[in-house]
Amino acid sequence: MKFQAVVVAAGSGSRAGVEKPWVALGGMPVVRWSVDALLKAGASEVIVVAAADRLAEGPTTLSGLEGWRMVEGGATRAESVARGLKALGGPDDKAVLIHDAARPFLDRAVIDRLLTALDTFDGAVPALPAVDSLRRGTDSALGDSVDRDGLYRAQTPQAFRRSTVVDALAGWSGAAPPTDEAEAVRAAGGRVVLVAGDPRLFKLTYPEDFIMAEALARGLEAPMVTRVGQGFDVHRWGPGASVWLCGVEISHDQTLIGHSDADAGLHALTDAILGAMGDGDIGDHFPPTDPKWKGAASDQFLIHAVERLAARGGVLVNVDVTLICEQPKIKPHREGMRARLAELCGLELDAVSVKATTTEQLGFTGRNEGLAAQAVATVTLPRSR
Repeated sequence: MKFQAVVVAAGSGSRAGVEKPWVALGGMPVVRWSVDALLKAGASEVIVVAAADRLAEGPTTLSGLEGWRMVEGGATRAESVARGLKALGGPDDKAVLIHDAARPFLDRAVIDRLLTALDTFDGAVPALPAVDSLRRGTDSALGDSVDRDGLYRAQTPQAFRRSTVVDALAGWSGAAPPTDEAEAVRAAGGRVVLVAGDPRLFKLTYPEDFIMAEALARGLEAPMVTRVGQGFDVHRWGPGASVWLCGVEISHDQTLIGHSDADAGLHALTDAILGAMGDGDIGDHFPPTDPKWKGAASDQFLIHAVERLAARGGVLVNVDVTLICEQPKIKPHREGMRARLAELCGLELDAVSVKATTTEQLGFTGRNEGLAAQAVATVTLPRSR
């Protein structure tokens, strides 16, 4: 069903201490979340009702979105809504959703439930049943409990046929303005139904609400998935005076033979990070046939992998390297290796593990023919959409 929408963004935000619709949330103004959601859900026109001193901000705040206009709000919510409704064009019986900009996390499923309800009822309101214990009282004294059976927390958007809500607001005769449009429509004799709301559709009211909203916004904008990659590398021993392992040079009577500096620990870890991203292996990025990498320090390979992860919005969580060898002794150098890996990976020290083991003189490592390294890396990445 095609529909129109009015987004109320004219409040002063006295309890939050800021004008809530214009505060940045997840990298964009609060009001943009709602306008974007309504347009994506199929709104043919969205009217944003704002205070006079905010009207000039519309083109910047809603840049890139099409199908919206801004009008100046009134002294009360009811007056602001009436002005927004008056600005809408088209048939009077068209469905209209009236939404508070301070409820940014509007889901398409809620909109669909509201529009479906209008096939049968004069209005529809998303709501959640009250689940907390309700009490009367003052700041200093706890009063009687209130039976929560049949009590609901009303949310927005609220849905009506445009003529229904326009007439209800015009005919309102209460001493005070209606708390919302549903109250006015009910007072005019209309039938308003509750549909299932959404816990995420909470209203930004107090400063602490923005802390929770920011965390939710980050999750909605870039849902993260955890991945684990593993790497394995082997190099043979040959003549030399030192060996590089996990970015640390160790004096030794042999060295590891390879095209680069043959740091098996860094090679394995680089492959683990690339593997977690599904980004090939170290040979794809640094081919051993390329003379450019002959004798190269392997720390640049690891830095490359970490940078590619960051470029995709990923985060390296922890790394774990196991060196498999009979020689040299790793324990005296282990803390230095951990510190170097933490530096290269941008991790805290407690997120880096370096271990060593032997193969009890079995196999090529047991015969001192070579050294092996195994690594595991945990990353988080934005979920593919």
